[in-house]
Amino acid sequence: MATFLAGISILLIVYIVYILITAFMGEGAKEFYTKVHSVTPAPAEAMAAPVEAEAVPQEAQVRQLRDPATGESAAVPTNYRFAKRWIKEAMVREGLLDRVYKNTELQDEAIDHKVREALEQFKALKKYWA
Repeated sequence: MATFLAGISILLIVYIVYILITAFMGEGAKEFYTKVHSVTPAPAEAMAAPVEAEAVPQEAQVRQLRDPATGESAAVPTNYRFAKRWIKEAMVREGLLDRVYKNTELQDEAIDHKVREALEQFKALKKYWA
């Protein structure tokens, strides 16, 4: 097995050397060289101005939510399925949802869409920011 791998390695090296020699020698190499070095840079007017990073609003930078009643903190959930129980109950208290949904109920597209919108509205409530 070791001699087989050594033989394959030698063949691979010979093939790579062959490709390099054919690419950089002969007439093909001159054409390649002239194409690479004859490229003219684009005019300065055609170049786009660098885009500056926009300031992210404070609402988007919230990383922790805090339950005002118990003081428990949790990371901002990206999905309702991973939200803590107190976050789900607080969404019902705030009137964003009519009840706490089970994960199996989120398979319905209408319910899932409603829950996602409610979660985005809940993230914007400053009362729950940590």
